[in-house]
Amino acid sequence: MPVDPWALDSLNMTGLEARNVDAMLVMTDGTALGSRSGTRPGDPGLTVTLAGSTINCSAGVAAVAYAGQGVYRVAFPTSVSPGTLTAAHATLDRIDLVYLRVWDNSVDASGLTKGDIVYLAGTPSSTPVAPTPSGTQIYMSLATITVPHTGAGSPSVSTSVRPSTVAPGGILPSSSAPSTPYTGQFYDNGTDLLRWNGSSWDTYFKVPGAWTAFTPSWTASTTNPSLGNGTLIGRYQKIGRTVFFHVNLITGSTTSYGSGAYSFGLPPFAVANVGASFIGTAHLLGTDRWMGQIVLSPSATAYAPFFPLSTTNTRVGGQTTTQPETFANGAQLRMTGFYESAT
Repeated sequence: MPVDPWALDSLNMTGLEARNVDAMLVMTDGTALGSRSGTRPGDPGLTVTLAGSTINCSAGVAAVAYAGQGVYRVAFPTSVSPGTLTAAHATLDRIDLVYLRVWDNSVDASGLTKGDIVYLAGTPSSTPVAPTPSGTQIYMSLATITVPHTGAGSPSVSTSVRPSTVAPGGILPSSSAPSTPYTGQFYDNGTDLLRWNGSSWDTYFKVPGAWTAFTPSWTASTTNPSLGNGTLIGRYQKIGRTVFFHVNLITGSTTSYGSGAYSFGLPPFAVANVGASFIGTAHLLGTDRWMGQIVLSPSATAYAPFFPLSTTNTRVGGQTTTQPETFANGAQLRMTGFYESAT
């Protein structure tokens, strides 16, 4: 069947035809002619505020999509007030809704053709929820207003329900992932940039910055040591599920060394249970220099350093207060490694 393309000379289009064509300008909602409603990212327009009990909404623009009717583009050149806040209930809290409504007589038989901002008071309840506009309505939520019961505090406005929309292919800022993503779609959750690969979201990270400090635990199999005036520092960098870390222990004059094999805590991410261990390096600088290793077992949150038992015996044993040499004031133990984390 022939259609009216936008925009040909001497050709008249119906409102529905123009709105359907406008769907090309707005991000899809996953349906053939559907679009995502919203304001423009970074646009301060259509922000709801309270001045006493008066509700105000700033000037702004929005795209309001409705199934089968395309996209209604709406502009409010000046701020408007949808009314006065309903008084608080004596004992129960309430959540109210402020929304942008499009009145289209050809759709809702309202006899109206306009757009306005509407205030709808919620129902007081011990577990209040925002109300849903009833009837056939073309609308987009702008804000909720939490109204505590009398004497319980002041009303507060939240604009978290106000959606954002972008042009096709744009990066959508959203606290939740799009429900019907297309392969190659990006969205920004406020922390990371994510891309839909066709079956899951891949996270694209920022260039890593400085490593994060942490204080590893230092324990022993029989009696735990005490750091005293020594120093024990750790630093790590987590990129996805790969964790790089370094630990440096310098013993002090009041350090007590405990007894039994030593163990040190990892950064706050357990090793992934992938059926294999990860190996790192250990270096002890005391009376002599000792090169050793650390072993990170599946699901581990800590690890033990291992060193040769003597300068002539290459058999590897777990480090203790006397092995591979007696720990003493000023000795340094340095350990470095990386592993796949469980999360």
